[in-house]
Amino acid sequence: MAETSPGRVAPEQRETWTHNTGFILAAIGSAVGLGNIWRFPGVAYESGGGAFLIPYLVALLTAGIPILFLDYAIGHRYRGAAPLAYRRMRKGMEPLGWFQIMLSFVISVYYAAVIAWSLSYFVFAFDLRWGEDTAGFFVGEYLQVGDPEVSTTIVSAVAIPLVLVWLAVLVILALGVANGVQKVNMVFIPLLAVAFAGLVVRALTLDGAMDGLDAFFTPDWGALTDLSVWIAAYSQIFFSLSIAFGIMVTYASYQRRKANMTSSGLVVAFANSSFELLAGIGVFATLGFLAFQQNVAIDELEGLTGPILSFVTFPAVISQMPGGNIFGIVFFASLVMAGFTSLISILLGVAATVQEKFGLSRRAAAISVSAVCAVISIGLFSTTSGLLALDTVDQFANNVGIVLSAILMTVLVVWVVRKGELLRSHLNAVSTFPLGRWWLALLGIVSPVFLLVMLGQKLVSLIQDGYEGLPAWYIGVFGWGTIAFVSVMAVVLAALPWKGRDEPDFRPWPALEEEHRS
Repeated sequence: MAETSPGRVAPEQRETWTHNTGFILAAIGSAVGLGNIWRFPGVAYESGGGAFLIPYLVALLTAGIPILFLDYAIGHRYRGAAPLAYRRMRKGMEPLGWFQIMLSFVISVYYAAVIAWSLSYFVFAFDLRWGEDTAGFFVGEYLQVGDPEVSTTIVSAVAIPLVLVWLAVLVILALGVANGVQKVNMVFIPLLAVAFAGLVVRALTLDGAMDGLDAFFTPDWGALTDLSVWIAAYSQIFFSLSIAFGIMVTYASYQRRKANMTSSGLVVAFANSSFELLAGIGVFATLGFLAFQQNVAIDELEGLTGPILSFVTFPAVISQMPGGNIFGIVFFASLVMAGFTSLISILLGVAATVQEKFGLSRRAAAISVSAVCAVISIGLFSTTSGLLALDTVDQFANNVGIVLSAILMTVLVVWVVRKGELLRSHLNAVSTFPLGRWWLALLGIVSPVFLLVMLGQKLVSLIQDGYEGLPAWYIGVFGWGTIAFVSVMAVVLAALPWKGRDEPDFRPWPALEEEHRS
């Protein structure tokens, strides 16, 4: 039951997390995903090794945590998924909320496919079905990758687990925040922590593990003078925390009115970074074993990041280690859990937005969103062109779409509608860790500047060099077309009339003097 007080309207008895631990575990589940396992270790290794931890920590403190707090403040104060929350802040801000939700929609349809791959490999690990040629198995026998085209040939080995993923998503979303999302995270996150810790311990006992850790942690101090290393650090923090595309706005909107928001945010941020460091240790200890087996140096290995690391390099390692079956089963189970909790968080924002905008019941919103996403996901990413389409859409959605979203969010909130001081006061009113004006400086100056540099560098690279040698028409359809689709849909959906409870008389709580002045 939502709290009420004189002078404000209760926000429709909004569902809430039953306790703060549930919210924290769900937020950690959202932040800890596949990118923590397969992206961070490779980025750190290529960006100065142990020296990379310095720009990584700076990026966490100056951009990651401040923007995470901004997401929390918007969702918690305005009690809605991104479009409704931004609309309540200022009516003209609704398109930004839809831009973020459409990014979540796009990401969900291909992210589910990677979870399906992990589910398949969980089964394959029992008998090491990938054989000795793990690369050939992954792109050939399993995914059946073809030329860059729009294929309609469905690969049943991908489609079947993908259907199972979407059925599970439907059930959890229909159960709601407390009975669905929270309960899944209460089980999966502790289980993931235990399972992955066990993998790391096992990896550390392998021959060559220490050589792998030496390669991972040996600092290249000269890298600290390279701007691209700092951009890589901000990029990693930014993408791993699930910020700026509506997820944490939605999660915070279900938090209880008197919840301690900033302390929870610190727990989530540092838990996410701790898991990334743990993943780096586990991955490079394992790669050290592979290098030892092949009698080569770590830098001579291929596939140190991304899907190739998980579905080509790791299966090769698993096949060579004693007890590889068990290691493989636990590793791919961990990928499934990490990916699934992130997928649920992405889709909760989409389902909540549909429910709020169109006046649907929770179950109807869950069914409609899951059905639409499943059809697109299966029709596009379980085909023989699925891998190429997934890689291209992911590149543009993350490196262009989300970065642009964060720039718009920070600039509009701080400089255009000038709600930064109000949101700072809100967080300070409900939290034990107070935010000073330094928070506004980081949000309004430091974060946008670094994000603009990141975006500019990426746009120049994509325009001049293309992407992965793919044909221009293919990049236009799946790359630039993704950004165009998200942008157009954001405007169109914001223009539609609200059929749900827009609550024009909604009054945020607590009442703050800055609200009246603005």
